[in-house]
Amino acid sequence: MWLKPEEVLLKNALKLWVTQKSSCYFILQRRRGHGEGGGRLTGRLVGALDAVLDSNARVAPFRILLQVPGSQVYSPIACGATLEEINQHWDWLEQNLLHTLSVFDNKDDIASFVKGKVKALIAEETSSRLAEQEEEPEKFREALVKFEARFNFPEAEKLVTYYSCCCWKGRVPRQGWLYLSINHLCFYSFFLGKELKLVVPWVDIQKLERTSNVFLTDTIRITTQNKERDFSMFLNLDEVFKVMEQLADVTLRRLLDNEVFDLDPDLQEPSQITKRDLEARAQNEFFRAFFRLPRKEKLHAVVDCSLWTPFSRCHTAGRMFTSDSYICFASREDGCCKIVLPLREVVSIEKMEDTSLLPHPIIVSIRSKVAFQFIELRDRDSLVEALLVRLKQVHANHPVHYDTSVDDDMSREQIKISLWNDHFVEYGRTVCMFRTEKIRKLVAMGIPESLRGRLWLLFSDAVTDLASHPGYYGNLVEESLGKCCLVTEEIERDLHRSLPEHPAFQNETGIAALRRVLTAYAHRNPKIGYCQSMNILTSVLLLYAKEEEAFWLLVAVCERMLPDYFNHRVIGAQVDQSVFEELIKGHLPELAEHMNDLSALASVSLSWFLTLFLSIMPLESAVNVVDCFFYDGIKAIFQLGLAVLEANAEDLCSSKDDGQALMILSRFLDHIKNEDSPGPPVGSHHAFFSDDQEPYPVTDISDLIRDSYEKFGDQSVEQIEHLRYKHRIRVLQGHEDTTKQNVLRVVIPEVSILPEDLEELYDLFKREHMMSCYWEQPRPTASRHDPSRPYAEQYRIDARQFAHLFQLVSPWTCGAHTEILAERTFRLLDDNMDQLIEFKAFVSCLDIMYNGEMNEKIKLLYRLHIPPALTENDRDSQSPLKNPLLSTSRPLVFGKPNGDAVDYQKQLKQMIKDLAKEKDKTEKELPKMSQREFIQFCKTLYSMFHEDPEENDLYQAIATVTTLLLQIGEVGQRSSSSGSCSQECGEELQASAPSPEDSVFADTGKTPQDSQAFPEEAQADWTVSLEHILASLLTEQSLVNFFEKPLDMKSKLENAKINQYNLKTSEMSHQSQSELKLSNL
Repeated sequence: MWLKPEEVLLKNALKLWVTQKSSCYFILQRRRGHGEGGGRLTGRLVGALDAVLDSNARVAPFRILLQVPGSQVYSPIACGATLEEINQHWDWLEQNLLHTLSVFDNKDDIASFVKGKVKALIAEETSSRLAEQEEEPEKFREALVKFEARFNFPEAEKLVTYYSCCCWKGRVPRQGWLYLSINHLCFYSFFLGKELKLVVPWVDIQKLERTSNVFLTDTIRITTQNKERDFSMFLNLDEVFKVMEQLADVTLRRLLDNEVFDLDPDLQEPSQITKRDLEARAQNEFFRAFFRLPRKEKLHAVVDCSLWTPFSRCHTAGRMFTSDSYICFASREDGCCKIVLPLREVVSIEKMEDTSLLPHPIIVSIRSKVAFQFIELRDRDSLVEALLVRLKQVHANHPVHYDTSVDDDMSREQIKISLWNDHFVEYGRTVCMFRTEKIRKLVAMGIPESLRGRLWLLFSDAVTDLASHPGYYGNLVEESLGKCCLVTEEIERDLHRSLPEHPAFQNETGIAALRRVLTAYAHRNPKIGYCQSMNILTSVLLLYAKEEEAFWLLVAVCERMLPDYFNHRVIGAQVDQSVFEELIKGHLPELAEHMNDLSALASVSLSWFLTLFLSIMPLESAVNVVDCFFYDGIKAIFQLGLAVLEANAEDLCSSKDDGQALMILSRFLDHIKNEDSPGPPVGSHHAFFSDDQEPYPVTDISDLIRDSYEKFGDQSVEQIEHLRYKHRIRVLQGHEDTTKQNVLRVVIPEVSILPEDLEELYDLFKREHMMSCYWEQPRPTASRHDPSRPYAEQYRIDARQFAHLFQLVSPWTCGAHTEILAERTFRLLDDNMDQLIEFKAFVSCLDIMYNGEMNEKIKLLYRLHIPPALTENDRDSQSPLKNPLLSTSRPLVFGKPNGDAVDYQKQLKQMIKDLAKEKDKTEKELPKMSQREFIQFCKTLYSMFHEDPEENDLYQAIATVTTLLLQIGEVGQRSSSSGSCSQECGEELQASAPSPEDSVFADTGKTPQDSQAFPEEAQADWTVSLEHILASLLTEQSLVNFFEKPLDMKSKLENAKINQYNLKTSEMSHQSQSELKLSNL
């Protein structure tokens, strides 16, 4: 066990301890008198002393000391009762610490680092022991308090687990704590007076892998868009990596792959996820993948036991898996024996008498009068009780009688059929048969034509679905009959492309059956609907199974055996393509090195996975591949693909380009024959490069399949699932990058913002969307990420999210008025009134604010203060500015600081004439602004000038312009009422200087008694236009300078990246405090 480091002097202990091993920094010692075969006097005395001491005072016989070179002080850091135990600690130190310590220059730093690491390991061991005894131990609560204090997340950010580890910063490790929460990976360290905080959202992780560096043999590497982070020195690295893998997979699929991904019920509410839930999910997914069961199947128990296997005449050790509707067994020795018992097939479950030869036995009897004997079952009583309850439920819900007869027609393929019949006698002929290495060899030889459809149903367990849903398919066909939509149009287009060379699909009977199956499935599962390649697969299923059986086989393939293959983005197929590329690098390194970009192979190999080789291999050969697929699942396709590449490796390595390599593969696949096929040969679906001028060598499918099992059959289901986890992250992030690049490609030509700044803006926009997904309940207007939408519409934000971004990146910040301006901007950009805006609209608006000409900026401000941006119930529209602003009795002559006066009479006359001429040239004239709207416009300008270096000059200038515009509004009002324009304007204008006290935004504190701010008769007709406002603003150089000065976006973006999380968390905490106050009222 690890010990809390305490300093000791080795000088006094030399006679009591013997050094067994030593290194630069550590010493492993044995207590004298322990493990000595002889009998020296000193050893005997020490041994006798240890023997007579009380058990609490006895010293462990082995220990490890920390020694700092040049120091006489040592610190014990571990002890052990056995040599094996202490060697485990020694090995851990050598693998994780020894090479690391050389990077420290200071000896004190070395001692501090090692002691801190050991203390952290002790704390983690303690918390692990407590966690086993208690659901939520005190240690976890302490860690939760520290996590909340250190990272200041909202309450909704649930901590899942935490670990002691080191985070590498260059060549220097930082000892600290790794916190794994539902949305983030966080690391905290306070070492040698320096604090380090690291927060990485799971959705930003592009690669999660185990690797090694110069100093350590095993680390966990987190790769994001810009950085790599290495974490090491975990007490149990395997456990940490599995939890991280699960959290990353769940979070990425929940947020980025919600097109078809359905979370397990226990994970539906992210704030309730625990470490135990993640471990259960991992076990569930392995169970479903290993036995290829429906996704809804939930694992209840995994029990070690032994099963009587009559063919070997002994009990085979393994594990029993029990779920909602199945009892399954897998031997410990891979491939030795496997059974799947649907509870629908089970007649009884009984306990037998317990004996020394048969401890804790139970008998499971099935309909075909076969019994399975399990022994060595712990907690047998509770297990049988739970199984009987579920058995009763299954029989009550689906009372179905099976037809167990098998067609024994021996007219074709006599030898194969004879072998299979012998196998049925010994191993069973129903879905409950023993699945052993022998049956795998029979499948690899090719299933007889007369048994193929039946065995596909048994191997895939589609037979259980068929029996459980009587009349279901017929109802689907009736419901979908005659319905016309995009899916049915796609189906109709592909019907005649499905095995057109086969006689069965050269008449309307076969085409009609294919149409019914595909349409019924699209009606059953609208999330998938119809995907190209489903037609080819279904055509082959119809050749060997009845129509309803073919439907349930299609269900098994699409929903269980090839998950996420047949959807809008074919994520599952892309993930397996990525796994396939890694397998090529591992098994065929020379080929991988020659073909630097293995993704070029995807143009061919993708169809191998989507159509199970049916589209690129002659049909009579490809059905043998389908046989292996239904028995072994996707593993069969992986290993066959590797066998195809290995058979052509020499030619592929000598190929000059990708085109030649693809031609080599296509020719090879087109010349794979099936010598045992009883029917006439049928060409491949496309038969690329089949018009050869010279004979091409023929490969027999049986030989190719046999090679695939012998050379590449060592991949287990667990290994494949692990690789899928790893590569799903990469594929999903690849789609995110594609979305980002496509959005930027569309936006870049339309704005003046630099591409690198646009990229930063996109990341901020997406992160704002994600943070709402993390911590907020979905609102009716809020839309989740929808990958099925066009690229530009996949991420959209609502008004609250927009307000956060506006506050962070907009140059038009107006203090308390900023939020109101953000609301108006959002309403202006929300063209379709769906309460959501896209990235393009967001950056187009920012582009005007940062890079627009003055007239564009003023036009945008103008539009923000008229409908639809400004509404009747706008929360700031009823707070008018002070009355001096609205005094229209002021003259149009203003005193300048140098004493000169400027007469605006002539300017105003000429302006109105020019505006009248320009009116006709405007493409779409904006509506005029009323007095109420003009007030808000002025208030926004006033707020924008606050804290500007030229604040005083700007206030004076806006005072001048505002008074001028007020006079223009009244002139226009009177002109419209009298029918004259510029003539009356001149008569009405007066020329007298204002008093020094007249300041547009001065707060007089009182209202004149003899005048009203808004005469009732003037409110309806007083208006100014955009042209009036723009022309007036142009008369003041300080205002022109303000709107035309260059603005720095980069500094805003840097601050936004730093403060985005803080702004969101502070808002969330404020909301929770408000809710708490309301609840206490």
